[in-house]
Amino acid sequence: TEVRVTIPYHATLTSVLLLAGQCFQSWVPALQCFCHLCTKDNFTCVTDGLCFASVTRTQGKVIHNSMCIAEVDLIPRDRPFVCAPSSKDEVTTTPYCCVTDYCNKKELPIPTPESSSNLGPVELAAIIAGPVCFVCISLMLILYICHNRTVIHHRVPSEEDPSLDRPFISEGTTLKDLIYDMTTSGSGSGLPLLVQRTIARTIILQESIGKGRFGEVWRGKWRGEEVAVKIFSSREERSWFREAEIYQTVMLRHENILGFIAADNKDNGTWTQLWLVSDYHEHGSLFDYLNRYTVTVEGMIKLALSTASGLAHLHMEIVGTQGKPAIAHRDLKSKNILVKKNGTCCIADLGLAVRHDSATDTIDIAPNHRVGTKR
Repeated sequence: TEVRVTIPYHATLTSVLLLAGQCFQSWVPALQCFCHLCTKDNFTCVTDGLCFASVTRTQGKVIHNSMCIAEVDLIPRDRPFVCAPSSKDEVTTTPYCCVTDYCNKKELPIPTPESSSNLGPVELAAIIAGPVCFVCISLMLILYICHNRTVIHHRVPSEEDPSLDRPFISEGTTLKDLIYDMTTSGSGSGLPLLVQRTIARTIILQESIGKGRFGEVWRGKWRGEEVAVKIFSSREERSWFREAEIYQTVMLRHENILGFIAADNKDNGTWTQLWLVSDYHEHGSLFDYLNRYTVTVEGMIKLALSTASGLAHLHMEIVGTQGKPAIAHRDLKSKNILVKKNGTCCIADLGLAVRHDSATDTIDIAPNHRVGTKR
C-alpha cells in the first residue's frame, strides 16, 4: 500500500531558509587574533568581533594585553568603549583594535606619564582667582596712590595740622626753652596759640592720676618730658576757657604758681575733650603730701612761705603798659596747692579766680555755675 505524506507549503519554506542560514553562517570566515593567555591554542583565539591589544602603565609598571573581543561586547558598535584610551588615578591605558588576522600581534608604544594637566576644582579656582585678585589689588593700590597725591597736592596748610610741628618748634627744643623765650621776649601772656596747639596734639597720655568734678588729670609726655594734662568734658567748656584765660594773664607766671603750658580742644570723632596742659609735680597736692609724709618744722615753714609767696603774687597788681591785674583765687585749699620736688608749693586750679580792674574799679567775674568749696 502506498502512503503519501503531505507537507504544508509554509513548513517547507521555513526549513529551506534555516538550512540556507546555517550554510551561510558556516561560510562566514572567523577572525583569528593573538591571545597572550591562550597557551593551549598556540596563543590564538577566534572571534566574530575584533582583535584587541593594549598597554597599561601603572605605578611604574607596564602591562601588555592581547585578546579577542566578541561582537556582542562591542558597545556601541561604531565606536566601542573598549577601544577608547583611558587615564585615571595614575593608571594610563592605550588600546588598539583591528579586524584582520593577528593584527594585534604588535608592539604598542608605552604611554608616558601624564603631566598634571587634569586639574581639580580647587586648583582650577586658584588659577582663575589668582590673576583676578592681583589685578583688583593693583587697581586699588593705583587708585589709592593717585588719591593721596591729589589730596597732598591740593591740601591747604592748617594752623591745627600736627604735621606742621617742625616749622614752629624745632627739634631739641624743651618746655623750659619755650617758657624762657616767652617770659623774656614775649608779652608774658603765655605761648602763642599755634605753639600751644602743636604741643597739645603731640602729647602722649601715660596714666590717670586724679579725678574731680571738672573731669580728670593725666600724666603725659611731650618729647620725653612729663607734663600734667587736665581734661575737661565738653559740658565744662566755660570752666576750661576761664582757667586758660586766667593762666594766660600778662605777668602771671611765678615760681609758686602752677606753670601753664598749653590749652587746646581735642576731637576724637565721638566727643570733644578740652585739654589744659601744665607742669607735672609727682608729689601731687599738699593734701596728699601731708597724708603720706611727716613734715619737719623747716619743711613746714618752706611749704607755708612758698604758698604765701604765690598767693601774694596773685593778689598783687602790677601797674604798667602790660601790667597785671590783682587776682583773687576764691577756692584756695590744700587740694589746690601742689608740692614741687624742692619742697616748695605752687598754687593751681584758677578756674574760679576773678580779676580786679583798677581803672574801672570792677571785678571780672565769669558766668560760671561752679562755686568755691564750702567751709
